[in-house]
Formats: sequence, C-alpha cells, structure tokens
Amino acid sequence: MQKHIKSADSRRATVNRRTKETTISATVDLDGTGAYDVSTGVGFLDHMIEQLARHSLMDITLKAEGDLYIDQHHTTEDSGIVLGQAFAQALGDKAGITRYGSAYLPMDETLTRVALDASGRPFLIWQVEFTRSKIGEMDTELFREWFQAFSQHAGLTLHVENLYGENSHHIAETCYKALARALRQAIAVDERQSGRVPSTKGQL
Repeated sequence: MQKHIKSADSRRATVNRRTKETTISATVDLDGTGAYDVSTGVGFLDHMIEQLARHSLMDITLKAEGDLYIDQHHTTEDSGIVLGQAFAQALGDKAGITRYGSAYLPMDETLTRVALDASGRPFLIWQVEFTRSKIGEMDTELFREWFQAFSQHAGLTLHVENLYGENSHHIAETCYKALARALRQAIAVDERQSGRVPSTKGQL
C-alpha cells in the first residue's frame, strides 16, 4: 500500500509505503537547506542518508520500521525505493532543471566519481568494491541494493565508480556524498531553460 502527496506550490513530496516487511515514510524538499531527520534502525544507513541531505541541500525526512530481526536487506532496499519515489514526485515534470550532474568526491585516500542524468530512464552502473564485508553492523553488499532501488524509482541513469580507496567507510561515504553533489547540480533550475523541459522530445 502506497500513498503519494505532492505539494502544488513547491518541489516537495511525501510518500508512505507499507508492506509485510517494512513501513516507511519519506518526505523530500528539493529546495531545502540540507536538513534531515532520518531513522531506519540501521545506524550506518542513517548516517549515509544524512550525508545525502546535507551535501545535496535537499531536506529529507525518512522514517522506517522493518524486519531487522531477519536482516537489514528489506529495510535498506525499501528505504531506497521510497526515497526515490519521493524524489521523483518532488521533481515533477522536470521543466527548467539542469538535468545532468557529476562529481568527483575525495575523502582521504579514496576518490569516487558519480555521473547522472535525471532522464526518467533508470539505469545503474555500479563499479564499487569494498575491502570489508561489514561497516559497523551493515553488510557492504547492501549499498548496491540501495543505489539500485533509489535510481530505479527516482528515474535516474546513475553511474557510480570508486576510482581508488582502501577504507570501506570512506568508500561508502564518498558514494553518497558524490551522489548528493551530482543531484544538487542536476536538479538546479537553469534560468536559460526558461521553464522548458531539457530534452528535444519535450518531456522526460
């Protein structure tokens, strides 16, 4: 069961989703200040989504309750789904946006590159390897699941590549921060577009 609420006068949306595995509510304001209120029950995932908000300047509220007694998979994946849906709802018809964004994100010994297109054609390229199987209590294999779910439901063509790095914490964090910076570029309003959809097709 899902419920979508789109604000008519701003780029802001709320999505509520309830399944037998998770109950999640997400609100995204694309024109925020980077404020966040995140609680998924997975500490490191909370930290990453907070980084996403802070460095994209989107306001994100995300509350999730999931079957963590099984593992963290459903909560992680479904958080990406609901956040992606809220993002897509908030972005609307994409009129006037820059559309494309990219970022190189350094963190100590690590460098990650993200490039994206708010194309409405979801596709993920994930070239990221971790040196450990867990960061805190979170399985590192779940990061791909989150990025896949987010890109699919946000309607993003998304390329994520860790160019080099050794510390798994740094590798994960640069992926989220680079995503944030690329999104900030892509969703920015381009005054030269004069409110047009940035495509010769007339829609995205």
